[in-house]
Amino acid sequence: MPDSSLIEQINNILPQTQCRQCSFQGCKPYATAIASGAADINQCPPGGNDGIVALASLLGLDPKPLNPEYGQHKPKSVAFIIEQDCIGCVKCIAACPVDAILGAAKQMHTVIASECTGCELCIAPCPVDCIVLLPAAPITNGTTQYELAHHAKQRYEARCLRKEQEEAEKNERAKLKRAALIKMKLGLGL
Repeated sequence: MPDSSLIEQINNILPQTQCRQCSFQGCKPYATAIASGAADINQCPPGGNDGIVALASLLGLDPKPLNPEYGQHKPKSVAFIIEQDCIGCVKCIAACPVDAILGAAKQMHTVIASECTGCELCIAPCPVDCIVLLPAAPITNGTTQYELAHHAKQRYEARCLRKEQEEAEKNERAKLKRAALIKMKLGLGL
């Protein structure tokens, strides 16, 4: 297992879009694969050439071009929901790795543009094709790309923690329900 400090340094260079274009389930798994030698430094289209150069510098490697097998580097974009077409299926909400989509079942949804990483993961599950990508607004408040990535990473980690807690609560409810059912069957002599 590679050094966790190295994994974290690599992860901090990655753009934290959690887009999975690199063929891993997010930025940290990709960072782990790079650190262990199981993945190359040129598999992150959102990180582009700047990301490859930073990874090469950290690891003492020569930079190389982005591997086109994983996609092309594009300008930052954000998802936009064509609200009049939205049917409220919540599939986009479930797909968003940073909880940047608001809405409820059978209600119109909307994207919080300032929180969207442009990962595109919400597009494929939409059954009515009401999600499009638009160019992201330029950053004018002095925020750096690193700060944006760090913020996206925090949102992703908070979502992961919430999902783990929801799963644990669901399992506990199922366990209690099974125990109650067994107790009821025993009480009835079944």
